[in-house]
Amino acid sequence: MSNLYDKLAILACEGWSWDCHALAPLMATGLAIFCCAWWLWRGMKFTKINPPLPPGPLGLPIIGNLPFIQPQLHRYFSDLSRIYGPIIKLRMGRMIVIVINSPSLANEVLKVQDAIFANRDIPAAAVVGTFGGLNIAWRPKSPGYNRLRKLVVCEIMSKQSLDACYVLHRREVRRMVTEIHGKVGSLVNIDEQLSATALRLMTSTLWGDDPSQDLIEFRKRLDEFIITFATPNVSDLFPILAPFDLQGIESKAKEQLSWFYG
Repeated sequence: MSNLYDKLAILACEGWSWDCHALAPLMATGLAIFCCAWWLWRGMKFTKINPPLPPGPLGLPIIGNLPFIQPQLHRYFSDLSRIYGPIIKLRMGRMIVIVINSPSLANEVLKVQDAIFANRDIPAAAVVGTFGGLNIAWRPKSPGYNRLRKLVVCEIMSKQSLDACYVLHRREVRRMVTEIHGKVGSLVNIDEQLSATALRLMTSTLWGDDPSQDLIEFRKRLDEFIITFATPNVSDLFPILAPFDLQGIESKAKEQLSWFYG
């Protein structure tokens, strides 16, 4: 009797194994259809709940338009504007980016309606490096932001302060012009020149013409701080990955912040 039970068990297991192998392609196809249907349903639900967005390339699930972004963004956006118009929507991972590709619309957004579009998404590195985005650069428009802005305008950027630093500012601008003129006939990184000049103007406005080693180190650290903020971070595109800090950008921002505040 026990032998009969053993044979029946073996036959049942073999039959189940054969069924699993036969159903595997069908199960994989069904799973793929379910995922596509869920993605389409979610997109339709998102469209119904939220106001309609500008037109733009469809992109791929999850990663969006990231694989199609070209290094020369101005040409890439210009090509897209010929297809979709002056306002373009792009999906960068989980982030939706709206591109304004018209001077008149840029004036409307940045000048006429600037109060509406004043807020911005805070990068993960800025959250770590500015105590949660509480400084004037990343703070959302609020009474606290207005007080900080008024303080900067009245105390740092006032006419008296700028007049007092006129000689220093003129020297730095002349230095930039001389450096660019000395590279005539070769490629010049204008962004690098302007950033370095702006940094020197800021430090000279705050601390004067102080060539001390501490100020030189401060300028170097601040430059590194800005580069860290400007580095593309996968945590900004996929917030679910932010706790893992895959590129180490948040850790670097913490280290640099600890140097500034001791």
